[in-house]
Amino acid sequence: MAALSSPANSPPTWQPQFTHKPASNPSTQQVMPIMPSRILSFRRSHLPSPRDHKLQTDHLENFADIDTGDQRRHAAAMDLFHFASRDKRQGTSGHSTPKAKGSPKVAPTKAAKLEIEMESPPCVFYGGSNSSGALFSGQLKIIVTDPEVRLTSINMECKANTVTKKPVHKDCPDCINRVSSLKSWNFITEPTTYSRGTHHLPFSYLLPGHLPATTHSSLANIDYALEAKAVTTLADTIALHYPLRVQRALQPSPDKQSVRVFPPTNLTVNVIHTPIIHPIGSFLVQFRMNGVVNKERDAQTRWRIRKLDWRIDEHTRNISPACPKHAHKVGGEGKGQQHEDIRMIGSDAIKKGWKTDFDMEGGGQIEMEFPAQIRPGCNPVCDVDSPTGLMTTHSLIIEIIVAEEHAKNTSIRHAVPTGAARVLRTQFKVMLTERGGLGVSWDEEIPPMYEDVPVSPPGYGTTVTDYFGEDLPVPPEEDLEHMGIRD
Repeated sequence: MAALSSPANSPPTWQPQFTHKPASNPSTQQVMPIMPSRILSFRRSHLPSPRDHKLQTDHLENFADIDTGDQRRHAAAMDLFHFASRDKRQGTSGHSTPKAKGSPKVAPTKAAKLEIEMESPPCVFYGGSNSSGALFSGQLKIIVTDPEVRLTSINMECKANTVTKKPVHKDCPDCINRVSSLKSWNFITEPTTYSRGTHHLPFSYLLPGHLPATTHSSLANIDYALEAKAVTTLADTIALHYPLRVQRALQPSPDKQSVRVFPPTNLTVNVIHTPIIHPIGSFLVQFRMNGVVNKERDAQTRWRIRKLDWRIDEHTRNISPACPKHAHKVGGEGKGQQHEDIRMIGSDAIKKGWKTDFDMEGGGQIEMEFPAQIRPGCNPVCDVDSPTGLMTTHSLIIEIIVAEEHAKNTSIRHAVPTGAARVLRTQFKVMLTERGGLGVSWDEEIPPMYEDVPVSPPGYGTTVTDYFGEDLPVPPEEDLEHMGIRD
């Protein structure tokens, strides 16, 4: 059979050719289409599913029908590649195999759990290292979920943990962590059975006032925590870690006045500020500069402020001790490495707002008042001086840029800059602390003790008797007039 011819105007396309193949029976002949080698190799590469086989058979029939046009033939070829990519993703069977889902993991439940309920206000040390401490109290709750549970021991401990961020040996846990026990409680001395429900065990402790407050700095951390542990007769351990935050609040103090002298000039700076600052809120700084004018016979030289910068620096210092195993790195036991860190927690630049008076007696005067505060979001660290070696201090630094001018006494307003300038730098120590609010120390809240109560006033008789003694002497008339008593 000859090949089918395509229209004259259509582009040359592939057309299947049919050949005669002699059959075993000479009387019959079988006609087989010759397909491209790429499609035949693809058909031999996998076994299609019944659905895909029907779709592919339809496409083969479309190939036999050449008169349908080029668009139909191209669509059939794209469908074949589409099924091939799908079968490759889903497997040779043409159907996706669902993934087996494992059984959900269920956490093991314990017979009881521990909770802590605090009854006292937050732990705050009022005052410096001579503070009377902070008293806290609460209840350890045992919540039993089983019908009953038998506990052999219930212990709780108050611990102070110091973590060094730059230890002597970075992989040594003994150089990094230092844990000290402040107080321990042993609630039961023999095995005890607890029924289902909640059981309360009260506790209280007075934290000494010399301890450092909870601190999280760039060099070290100081944390306090209550750790409770209960052990059942089946050797199951029920543990609880309760963080305890300790703060320190210093009482407000009067403003501090400081005077700084800057030789070889005659400039003196007088600054009034509060020595106690807080992480939140601003404080006022009063600034006054004297000696800004040096008068001569025909002319005068004076200083004018061009810019004033202030900032608050936080200076942290920590001594990292070494454990006995790594003591040889620092020269022996009891020694450590010192690290320092300085960061700026607040700053501002002021270019106007001051008052200048060059005519004032005593060399003139420049004065101003500006607010200062800690930058929000910088997480400042309150002042601390720990026996473990951690110390944090703060300072207020003021820098003034002054320029020199020269003017004649006949035309004072027409001053000419001389080109000379100076940077005056001074710093003042401030203490950063938490606000005390309306709270008072624990020793001021309790009622007076029995021995502190004064002696009671004397009692009074219930009856009044008349006086039957001698007549009282009558004072002279002059005394009565002087006392304002007249008949």
